[in-house]
Amino acid sequence: MTYAIIETGGKQLRVEPGRFYDIELLPSSPDETVTIESVLLVQHNGEITIGQPLVEGATVEGTVMRHLRGRKVIVYKMKPKKKTRKKRGHRQEITRLMINSISLNGTLLTAEQATSADSPVDTTTTDADYSSDQTTEQVTSAEIQSDTTADAETTTES
Repeated sequence: MTYAIIETGGKQLRVEPGRFYDIELLPSSPDETVTIESVLLVQHNGEITIGQPLVEGATVEGTVMRHLRGRKVIVYKMKPKKKTRKKRGHRQEITRLMINSISLNGTLLTAEQATSADSPVDTTTTDADYSSDQTTEQVTSAEIQSDTTADAETTTES
């Protein structure tokens, strides 16, 4: 598994190719490719490259999916016995970034695997997937049969 630790928006994130992350707002439009060069660490097949402070020649490429706003944070300030209250809300602007690839010194370590177009997705299910559902159905059908026979006995007795 290949991953990198990058710095963006004053925060450090562990990123992997093929996943999306919500980061601070980037000044780019949706569907635009962004290259992040502030890479602090790269791990590929057990080989770790640590920067001091940055790894030279390491880049992370991603595609901006969309811009959105984060959850609302309520800031409530109150001074007791003074009748002073302030209630403010804040929503942070966020960019959703899909990581496409991680490269080190010009060599592409990993790239996002295309699953839908290149290889068909296996949607077959095994018997183990249905085994718990079948036992539940059998128990409920046995209970229903016993309930119906008990009801039939009570109606024949009266």
